[in-house]
Amino acid sequence: MSHGHVFDCRLAWVGAAKGPVSDYESYSREVTVDVEGKPQLRGSAAPVFRGDGSLWNPEDLLVASLSICHCLSYLALCARDGVGVVAYEDRAHGKMEHKDGAIRFVDVLLRPRVTLAAGADRGKALALHVKAHHGCFIANSVNFPVRNEPELV
Repeated sequence: MSHGHVFDCRLAWVGAAKGPVSDYESYSREVTVDVEGKPQLRGSAAPVFRGDGSLWNPEDLLVASLSICHCLSYLALCARDGVGVVAYEDRAHGKMEHKDGAIRFVDVLLRPRVTLAAGADRGKALALHVKAHHGCFIANSVNFPVRNEPELV
């Protein structure tokens, strides 16, 4: 039997306080997202879409979600397989293009830089990136390539 998982949020367009939508150029794109028990997230459109660049945008959040999911999947596998990790950082890069009549993500590149504990098995640590990629819930949910170029230190 398959077990499902449910994730709920409440989004509110708070930009309405700055005036109604009357033309494309001038309305506020600011929103808030609330998830029970967590700090509120303030968001907007990306600056290229006339949003507030100081706030999170959906494109940032998608790339961040892919990066976080890979990291957490990788660390869990390392913990289970006895590969000591002392630091992990990623410089993820997402690319959008006009394709098939729509603007869409066409590629995300994850560049995790992993510092291994002394004596850790480098071959196993590298192989676990492949396994983490295949187990990443978010990467398995998108319709564009999510590539990995890990670096082990």
